[in-house]
Amino acid sequence: MHRHAAGPIQVPSGARTIALAGNPNTGKSVVFNHLSGLYAEVSNFPGTTVEVQQGRFGRDVILDTPGIYGVSSFTDDEKVARGLLLDADAVVCVVDAAHLSRDLFLTLQLIDMGVSMIVALNMMDEAQADGIDIDVDALSALLGVPVFPTVATRAIGIDDLRHGISQAQTGPCHSELVALLPDADESLSRPERLLLAEGDAVTAEAHGLEPGQLQETIYTWRRRRVNEIASSVVSRTDKGVSRRGRLGYWIMNPLTGIPLLAVMLIATYVVLGEGVAIRVVGFTEETLGQGMWEPWIRGLVHRVVDEGSALETVLTGEFGVLTMTVTYMLGVILPLVIGFYLLMAVLEDSGYLPRIAVMADSLFQRVGLNGRAVIPMILGFGCVTMATISVRVLGSKRERAIATYLMALSVPCSAQIAVILGILAAMGGGWYTVAYAGTIFTVFVIVGTLLGRFAPGESTGLLLDVPPVRLPRLDNVIRKTLNKSFMFIKEVTVFFALGALLLAIMQVTGLLQGVQGALTPLTERWLRLPAETATAFVMGFVRRDFGAAGLYQGEDLNIVLTPMQSLVALIGLTLFVPCIASVMIILKERGARYAVAAWVGTLVTAFLVAGIVARLGAVVMS
Repeated sequence: MHRHAAGPIQVPSGARTIALAGNPNTGKSVVFNHLSGLYAEVSNFPGTTVEVQQGRFGRDVILDTPGIYGVSSFTDDEKVARGLLLDADAVVCVVDAAHLSRDLFLTLQLIDMGVSMIVALNMMDEAQADGIDIDVDALSALLGVPVFPTVATRAIGIDDLRHGISQAQTGPCHSELVALLPDADESLSRPERLLLAEGDAVTAEAHGLEPGQLQETIYTWRRRRVNEIASSVVSRTDKGVSRRGRLGYWIMNPLTGIPLLAVMLIATYVVLGEGVAIRVVGFTEETLGQGMWEPWIRGLVHRVVDEGSALETVLTGEFGVLTMTVTYMLGVILPLVIGFYLLMAVLEDSGYLPRIAVMADSLFQRVGLNGRAVIPMILGFGCVTMATISVRVLGSKRERAIATYLMALSVPCSAQIAVILGILAAMGGGWYTVAYAGTIFTVFVIVGTLLGRFAPGESTGLLLDVPPVRLPRLDNVIRKTLNKSFMFIKEVTVFFALGALLLAIMQVTGLLQGVQGALTPLTERWLRLPAETATAFVMGFVRRDFGAAGLYQGEDLNIVLTPMQSLVALIGLTLFVPCIASVMIILKERGARYAVAAWVGTLVTAFLVAGIVARLGAVVMS
């Protein structure tokens, strides 16, 4: 039986109130259904859209509060849940056993506030399948409240939990936390003192006091305490572990996770680097775009516009709004975007993405990022343009800025890598290959370290729910891929059109040739390269692989280089400004100021490093 009632919870005279608390998706509502039987009401609180289920527990009332991650006053859910939990006679805190370190934060916060409670350690079957063994007795002793293991979906442990509610008790307030709390009016309750110290505006206003400034200090202490408890009671075991659970553990264990990551990287390169970036884009760009669309649209335009005129150049020239924009958007960017979002959807739905982020976290923390940055870096070797899109997965503006710059500076795309490897092989490989790779890696580490230390803003910690490993659902993967690809193309098309228009105008007015000429002194005097090499750098701005191809087919541009000069040119082209497609994405994602700063920064770094290598090479060769 169900009926809807408007207004606050009604509690019969003499009845106790029992409230369920927990993070979202902990199985709290399933526990509620077992404890409340068939009868339930749904109450909508005045002024909110928050619903709270109310049921019978013997003579008492049991409430299923909204899922929350902490007790605060930031959202309606939190406001409603906090009021019900603090007013309840007993609280059942439902914790996901497979995500103990995440869920215990709320548990410990309620204990610190002096709530009379017990803990339902739910989803024990999923924890076992993931190879997680929890010492329930030790957990109860450390928390200071009774803990009951359950599998709510199969009603396992529910009877023990039902009888255990009468054992609800107040846990101890840790001495370290007491020392953090300032002296306060003795009329304030323990929960009010804690909330006031954490800066809760509602509590401060209710008592006419100023909110405290200790939220970050207390939260940091509580997070450390949660981690200590979890590490003390959790151990890994192979007993009862499913194949999926073992695979999930192997992915996060560096000994097995790194080889598995290598396999995934190879597969990613084959699918995105060779399959999409080379084969699919080769067909859509060259066959459909340049081979079919561009000749057709030029023929159409030439009927009304004189061939060779400024307007014809702007519309259908090398950088034409009707030629390059369409070919790049539909022939280059669209296949790459679809490939990227398809890969991301598969990695997300399978549970693999958060696991490799956890494994890579400590490495990327050194450059101001976290483990999520491994995905953009991986994808950058397929296409930097595509990888620049993927930095959306990072949690802060600072991290997105750092990752975008590092990729624009030092990550060559697959097409460029293919040409570079061909040139290095023609040079004899060996020392030149080591020198090239070592220089690029050194620049990545040095620049990343400097950005991690001096870039403004704050980086985020790696806070991830690690779901079970599972087969991705095809319909979900396709829906995510198509929706995100459509929204991206819709957002970015205007930027590409404006970029093509700007380049075309520069070509018509001679500014493009002026830029090429301005580079000549740098290439001749600083890089010690032939003047004609400037053409390869300009080509590299249009497409990174075009610049490398200009060196590979140097006779066409009258470029003749020694092996040492080829090494200098390759390093300069790799670190040189990103191609126009990447610049347009950076402009769209990061804004004009960032795009200009990144463009100038990569330009300066490329010529500085390549020039240094040229001089070191001259010393070594002498």
